[in-house]
Amino acid sequence: MTTADLIGKIIQVLGGVAIFAAVVGLILFLVDRAPKRSRDFIQLAAFVAPALVLLVGGLIYPALRTTLLAFFNRTGDWVGLDNFIWAFTQPDALRTLLNTVIWVVLVPLLSTAFGLAYAVFIDKSRGEKFFKALVFMPMAISFVGAGIIWRFVYDFKSQGRDQIGLLNAIVVGFGGDPVQWVQVSPLNTFLLIVVMVWIQTGFAMVILSAAIKGIPTEQIEAAQLDGTNAWQRFTNVTVPGIRSSLVVVITTISIATLKVFDIVRTMTAGNFDTSVVANEMYTQAFRANEPGRGAALAVILFVMVLPIVIYNVRVLRKQKEIR
Repeated sequence: MTTADLIGKIIQVLGGVAIFAAVVGLILFLVDRAPKRSRDFIQLAAFVAPALVLLVGGLIYPALRTTLLAFFNRTGDWVGLDNFIWAFTQPDALRTLLNTVIWVVLVPLLSTAFGLAYAVFIDKSRGEKFFKALVFMPMAISFVGAGIIWRFVYDFKSQGRDQIGLLNAIVVGFGGDPVQWVQVSPLNTFLLIVVMVWIQTGFAMVILSAAIKGIPTEQIEAAQLDGTNAWQRFTNVTVPGIRSSLVVVITTISIATLKVFDIVRTMTAGNFDTSVVANEMYTQAFRANEPGRGAALAVILFVMVLPIVIYNVRVLRKQKEIR
């Protein structure tokens, strides 16, 4: 980049800042000059309008456009429900939907179960902060980074060669033959799920640990005086006390799992019967030149997420009513 180009970029940035400042100043000027009755409304509209414009332009319009695109083929001809029929009739598409269901069932359950167990076992223990940080560390890694790390864990080299993959190194160390882990279906799907569980367990642990610490000690002490054992205190005191946090954790991980793309794309690119809806949506739209099918899968993904969101909203409303 030459000096002239750099100066031009700086002028553009300064010009944008100047325009923004002028717009804000104009808004404030109009608010001050407006009648007292309409001042609050004008002020509200002035500051909400930019957010509404971004919401419409960045979310609502693309969603409507994608929904409309789902009813057309690659040449722009109206095909009705053909793209949705393809998604629910073709073997590869059905496999993709089945994989997505497996992901959304196993990942939230396993992540929440491991996170809850870990939070309970290390609660008030020596070195609690260190152990929490250790489990939470995978959350700091991007999904792409996690996928690359676990590709090395599952790496395969032909028999007789040094195994750089941890899993195959263990297998060979015990006298077995190396396995092409990510190519063996349906085992490879569950191995990819392990990566997502590894990441999300830290999130579940942190939220549930904080919820456990919020349980009044009087309840736990009362349960101990009643002669209950540790399991009875867990099921009758701890779990009811963190039910709202459990709902939040499960729904949040479920939504993240439904949208999983990076892990699958990085590790297998959806090959070997490992594709999920988000990955197949990308493949159809940008690789197979079938934007209609990709849009149909996007709509299906939205429909799959919607019940989880509605359930979460209903639970939060009930909690507010109780309070």
